Amino acid sequence: MSKWEETKRQITESQVWQSIFRHGYDDTPGNRVQMVSGNVWLHLHPSKVRRHAIRMRFTWCMGGITFLMFLVTVVTGIYLMFYYRPTAEYAYADMKYLEFDMPFGMFMRNMHRWAAHGMVIAVWLHMFRVFLTGSYKPPREFNWMVGVILLVLTMLLSFTGYLLPWDQLSIWAVTVGSNMARATPLLGYEGPFADWTGANPIYDARAFLFGGGEIGPHTLLRFYILHCIFIPLVASLFMAVHFWRIRRDGFSGPPV
Repeated sequence: MSKWEETKRQITESQVWQSIFRHGYDDTPGNRVQMVSGNVWLHLHPSKVRRHAIRMRFTWCMGGITFLMFLVTVVTGIYLMFYYRPTAEYAYADMKYLEFDMPFGMFMRNMHRWAAHGMVIAVWLHMFRVFLTGSYKPPREFNWMVGVILLVLTMLLSFTGYLLPWDQLSIWAVTVGSNMARATPLLGYEGPFADWTGANPIYDARAFLFGGGEIGPHTLLRFYILHCIFIPLVASLFMAVHFWRIRRDGFSGPPV
């Protein structure tokens, strides 16, 4: 065996490689389940499902509804992006043009808005149900933490999208909401331990959201990027991990 083949064998047989690329399973019923549940790209269609997982009294299907609302916002949001410019000069006019002049513009905008509201409601009901049924207990405690992160990302998606119409309601609502960031521990200049990090009105959590000391055109662009690119990508990554852990740890019914 050559040096290259030996190096290749060591890499492909390492734990890191096998945790990413699943292979080498014999074609048996047990290994089919392992192939699916151990692969993040195949876990959505498992070979077998536990009996308790199909009992509807264990779930309100709020997790699936939340994901459906997310897909609706993505599809409608892409349509809106074709007619929206994230600049203070054009944002409000583009929103009105989209709503009243574009084919299906009002329909798509309202679908995007109500799907976003539905996603917020569904994710809270999902967390409420998981808490009441004790589904956060071992072995699902890691997935519970992933779900909490997804809850925060959902709130941030709703918050960043609120500014994009660039009207007086959205500007002042985001101003009031972002002012709470001034009291963030360590990161807010009015929060506890701000002296430890040197936070000030220009460099703190609120200034990060605004892109400066006060709300302005730079804030609109920053919220647009966070709302349309950064947060959806991060949320999609955590959703993949969340679904994968469901297959690994079992469905979110009461522990069995």
